[in-house]
Amino acid sequence: MVDIEATGGLITGGILAGAVEKPTGHAGEAHSGTCSDCGEPVTANFCANCGQPTHVHRTLLHLGEELLHGVMHFDARIWRTLPLLMLNPGKLTREWIHGKRTRYVSPLAIFLFTVFLMFFALSFGGAPVVQEEPLDVRIAAARTAVIEARQALATVEAETPADAPGREGIVAGARGAVTGAEGSLQRLEEAKAAGPRSDGMVPGSWQASVADAVHDGNVHIGFGDRKMREKILHKLANPDFAVYKIQQTAYKFAFLLIPLSIPFVWLLFAWKRGFTWYDHGVFVLYSLTFISILTMVIGIFGRWDGWFTDTLGTLLFLSIPVHMFAQLKGTYGLSVFSAAWRTFVLLNFCILTISLFLTAIVLMGLTG
Repeated sequence: MVDIEATGGLITGGILAGAVEKPTGHAGEAHSGTCSDCGEPVTANFCANCGQPTHVHRTLLHLGEELLHGVMHFDARIWRTLPLLMLNPGKLTREWIHGKRTRYVSPLAIFLFTVFLMFFALSFGGAPVVQEEPLDVRIAAARTAVIEARQALATVEAETPADAPGREGIVAGARGAVTGAEGSLQRLEEAKAAGPRSDGMVPGSWQASVADAVHDGNVHIGFGDRKMREKILHKLANPDFAVYKIQQTAYKFAFLLIPLSIPFVWLLFAWKRGFTWYDHGVFVLYSLTFISILTMVIGIFGRWDGWFTDTLGTLLFLSIPVHMFAQLKGTYGLSVFSAAWRTFVLLNFCILTISLFLTAIVLMGLTG
């Protein structure tokens, strides 16, 4: 189900991206006569009134070519856009703002397509939302944690003087750690002893823990009316379905990141003349596209463990402020200092924006 909808999302994203592009068509030989679409006289490869190619193909081969073009934007512009987006984002943003647009994929088109491509790639090759070790491995780790907690308690009781200030609190904290570790071990051992679950969930998994907490009445929703709370609890009773709904909502409403982000960029230049909301919008779209590509790559490589993938993931993550600095400096013609402090402030704005977005997505996903 997820894979089918992911594929549909990819194709839809390509079509949406193509819809906001200036029509390019596939012209044949120069044609004289009238446009088959708007009826205006034409004397060249494209209609001067509506932009439609004057040579209209009606072959199955051309239908496949149009599909490839619509879904993948398989033309020279993507190969001019992507290198600049990665290596010189300031130049790309500046040139689009200043009207040099026919050579590049538009910021809205590449953003839409990248978001859908990211969802497609992560659905097939991304890492699970929560990765867990096998139950036996977690039981062994829990037993070790119990032994260490008991040793820590014994050390505290033996080495802390009876008249030491706060001794009772320290000892109580160590005993609480022992109780917590023993409780975790007991729950895991009980899950293993119970055997397979009737709901198909893996015993001792996070999904089983959430579902049991909901069924036992230990999960309380403190906001919304009764109907909303019932919807949320119903979805949480099936955690995998809840995560699926949140993921679906995230990619469907990814465009909300645009209006959430633009005001924060505007605040960085509110006192400077010469920059418009449109300029900030182009900046945001290209920046979000870069982050989407980065997220997709990190998510795919996240399936493999090892120092190389961990190092690569760290480097890719650290490239975000570097890219943001370069884009700010190049787009707005800033000095190194001006771009640096704006990068720092914008990174904090990004955290706030993502927090608002994720809150909205989780609520919509669980209540929709």
